[in-house]
Amino acid sequence: MLTVHSLRNRVLATGLLAALLAYAPSPAQAASKEIVELQTQVQQLLDAVQRLQSTVDAKFGLIQHLVEQTADNANRVTASVDALQKKLDAQSEATNGKLDTASGQVQALNDSVDELKSRMAKLEKAIQDLQGQLQNVQNPPATATGQQPAPGAEGANGALGGPAGAPASGQAPPLKETYQAGLRDYNTGRYDVARGEFQDVLTYYPQDDLAGNAQFYLGEIAYQQKDYAGAVKAYNTVLEGFAGSPKAPAAQLHKGLALLQQGKRDAGIRELRALIQRHPQTPEADQARHKLNSMGVRPVAKPQAPNQ
Repeated sequence: MLTVHSLRNRVLATGLLAALLAYAPSPAQAASKEIVELQTQVQQLLDAVQRLQSTVDAKFGLIQHLVEQTADNANRVTASVDALQKKLDAQSEATNGKLDTASGQVQALNDSVDELKSRMAKLEKAIQDLQGQLQNVQNPPATATGQQPAPGAEGANGALGGPAGAPASGQAPPLKETYQAGLRDYNTGRYDVARGEFQDVLTYYPQDDLAGNAQFYLGEIAYQQKDYAGAVKAYNTVLEGFAGSPKAPAAQLHKGLALLQQGKRDAGIRELRALIQRHPQTPEADQARHKLNSMGVRPVAKPQAPNQ
């Protein structure tokens, strides 16, 4: 197929040949006939060139139009992707907030169940002790002097005394009731009242198992009140002073979230990764993985290549 450039070259060559033949010393009639034929061919070539040029212009215009349509479509797709990404980010943030709230409620429920189990175990032990005392009353042991045991002696073994771990002072509030009241006030949003009740548990019963839970909820109250620095401090106390507490994974998770809220991205990521490494099978570790994935961060740090 002839291109525009080749057609133009042929037209010029034909025109040049026609000019040479026009001035060549040949017979007039033969020259005139050949010149007419050449002129006819030149005209045909010029017409073909014009038609080809028109076709090229039309196709070029069509291609340009298609390119513009493609660019417009690409811009619309980009705008749609950006809008979808923003929507996904908003949904992810809302989901994270709901997960945090649900996590706190589940933890409070678990605490209530654990507390109920503990109370049932102690009640069963108290019943067993009472049965033993009744047997002693019904069948008093013989003594060398024939005297009965001194009144109130049963209290020496703690069977009829106060709860284990309670201080001797009569000013101390009851442990279980104080802790349960703190949970109720925390769940209903009475954070200042709950803080005082949990602080009483720590003050009067620092060695009890519930002391670690009370310390954790002090961190939760600070977190809910957006005192993230205070929350991190409270969670650190759980992790350092109550390392064996069942609240340790939750304390480390919420510590990482509080660090992120403070803008300490690297420290928060390290804390969440440490949680996944220490407690990989816990629900808190799953929440940490979800949070890191939503941030575009690997849940496990990429191992560094050894120095060559």
